[in-house]
Amino acid sequence: MTLELYQEIALNRDLSDYDLKAGDIATLLDFVTHPSGGEDGCVLEFFNAVGESLTVITVPISAIERLRADEILSVRSLVKTP
Repeated sequence: MTLELYQEIALNRDLSDYDLKAGDIATLLDFVTHPSGGEDGCVLEFFNAVGESLTVITVPISAIERLRADEILSVRSLVKTP
């Protein structure tokens, strides 16, 4: 999988610590090397439906996937867990 900076990607798993779900779309901002030799990561920025930044997080590269032509975008409410 070839990933490029600033492309939109999708999560392929839920990230409950951030109230994010598989299928949520983010912008890929950077690649980072794991400090102790583990899986490398990437820095993602998530936006709401009107383009306001919600959060910037780092996840393992295996947690993301490219968007595909056979997928359709949708929206969901962002519900914060207590």
